[in-house]
Amino acid sequence: MEVEEINNMTLYSRNSKFLDNPAVSYDLPKLIKKMKDTKGWKNGELAATILLKSPVKQIVLTVLHDDTEIKSFQSGDSITFQIIEGKVKYQSGEETIILENGQHMTLYKNIKFSLTTHDEESAFLLTINTGSSERN
Repeated sequence: MEVEEINNMTLYSRNSKFLDNPAVSYDLPKLIKKMKDTKGWKNGELAATILLKSPVKQIVLTVLHDDTEIKSFQSGDSITFQIIEGKVKYQSGEETIILENGQHMTLYKNIKFSLTTHDEESAFLLTINTGSSERN
């Protein structure tokens, strides 16, 4: 198994035998706490950790400060947001959706959007599906 450790967080690479493992678990509250304990976070930067990177999928844990905006473009087959802590406002064109702790949303179209936090730190899992049918 190819494993990389960054800031005491374990990350699995795309060549990892982990992809054949039937079960993997993460202690998300513990990871979030470690991410908030980094120098970058304390200096106002967002924190992101890749939990899984494979040819067909990437899962990223992202932690945002309050009043943070991320502008992005959905370019894979689909992307999913699962809110772990706090509240995030999703906006695309005229559509606005407030996603709160425990909620989940999937985008299937290639569109421009923004995510904004208000008045509280927030954490979410971002799953990006690339659409590639090749598997290692």
